[in-house]
Amino acid sequence: MKLLTAAQIREADAFTVQEQNISSLDLMERAAKAFTGWFENKFQPSEEAFIFCGPGNNGGDGLAVARLLHERKYKVQVFIVGDTAKASEDFKANMERLPDEVQPQKIEEEKDIPELPLIACVIDALFGTGLSRPLTGLYEELVEQLNSSGACITSIDMPSGLYTDSQTPEGSTIIQADNTVSFQLPKQAFFLPQHEEYVGEWHVVPIGLSEQFISGVDTDMFFTTRRDVQHLLKRRRKFSHKGNYGHALMLCGGYGKMGAAVLAARACLRSGVGLLTIQVPSAGYTVLQTAVPEAMTLTDPNRKHLSDLPEDIDKYDVIGMGPGIGTAPPTKTAIGQLLATSSHPLVIDADAINIIASSDRLKEQLPKNKVIFTPHPKEFERLVGKAKNDYERLQRLREFCQEHQCCVTLKGSHTAVGTPSGKVYFNTTGNSGMATGGTGDVLTGIITALVGQQYDLEEACILGVYVHGLAGDLALRTVGEIGMTASDLIDHLPKAFMCLQQPMS
Repeated sequence: MKLLTAAQIREADAFTVQEQNISSLDLMERAAKAFTGWFENKFQPSEEAFIFCGPGNNGGDGLAVARLLHERKYKVQVFIVGDTAKASEDFKANMERLPDEVQPQKIEEEKDIPELPLIACVIDALFGTGLSRPLTGLYEELVEQLNSSGACITSIDMPSGLYTDSQTPEGSTIIQADNTVSFQLPKQAFFLPQHEEYVGEWHVVPIGLSEQFISGVDTDMFFTTRRDVQHLLKRRRKFSHKGNYGHALMLCGGYGKMGAAVLAARACLRSGVGLLTIQVPSAGYTVLQTAVPEAMTLTDPNRKHLSDLPEDIDKYDVIGMGPGIGTAPPTKTAIGQLLATSSHPLVIDADAINIIASSDRLKEQLPKNKVIFTPHPKEFERLVGKAKNDYERLQRLREFCQEHQCCVTLKGSHTAVGTPSGKVYFNTTGNSGMATGGTGDVLTGIITALVGQQYDLEEACILGVYVHGLAGDLALRTVGEIGMTASDLIDHLPKAFMCLQQPMS
């Protein structure tokens, strides 16, 4: 699914109005009804709603919501900030539609800002997606008081003060919403870690924007849904055999970190690979043979570190490497040898990333269109340099992927997959229970297995990241967030793949 900029959203609104022969006021009414439907499912009529409206179309949404909530027996108070003489036409129309029982109160100076009860439901309808400068004056004071009130805040479409698709100036005052209800599509800002305290939990409600416009508009930003990944999943043929699903080699593990090799190997096997060979330092031979009997185990000449490559390396279809290997000099030499000589697709994680990040020569040796990196933010920083904010980090992600013609899965709450074409795909599965050691090793195993089964690199990343998060979501139902471990993800991988094989209802 596409992510649109604020400008493209305005174009979508205008196109919809023309295509469907409706007025902009009709479209606003749709949006208000969609928001109100969501609000009814979240809050009871016994919870009083305090709606704060600016003079633009976001404020017009708020006025329409006030009317609809009043019709549904909610107690509503409306407060208007700004010059209503300069208000949008749709704002003025919704002002006229307000019933006599709902009379807006003007906030013209700081003393007019109401004191809110702790159980209040605040609806933020001050500014939407069109904001292009920081809040100042009375707006800034109001937002600061709302943030400190302790009330539950729900923003209509966007938290007021937050830019939709560019960096909000440092020090700006922004609504700290508990919930943000977005119309038709989420916004790019929702997927960035730096905005968590402002966006809260985000939700999307449909308002019937033109599918023709959305399908035709150009963008390089996407978010991944179940529908997007289901068609990627390859069907297994009745007369297939293990040779049809790839032979993967994984270079993993080090002294005291054989668990990383076990997790990566088990995840690889649970993700459909036909054959798996794993090479570990010789101290890990018994561990791997016992913990992962389905995998073939090779031992490195070095007892504690990886230092060499298999002699018959050409027989493998994909090589995954990095979990638990450390950065000892013999390991660095082996990684350099692999990059210089291998024609295999490579899935590179953990210390293998750190080794490559430390050497411009190794970066130059990366084969084009053969490499997937799976870094967490710190590993990515070592690879491309420190970024000032999440927008700059995304730009560096695009540039790195285009320069080296590789894919990168930048891990996080909404893992961002960068591709050689400069496109970015945000993932929508997963939860905070996955913030625990070893889950990255699991992702490496999943993606390695998919590449071994002849998924192209972009498909393997998008599908692998989605399944990884889905397994975490399924594990959440049985073990919760606090008690979740990486092994729980592996245990739920079969069910995650089964879920994707089932038709959507």
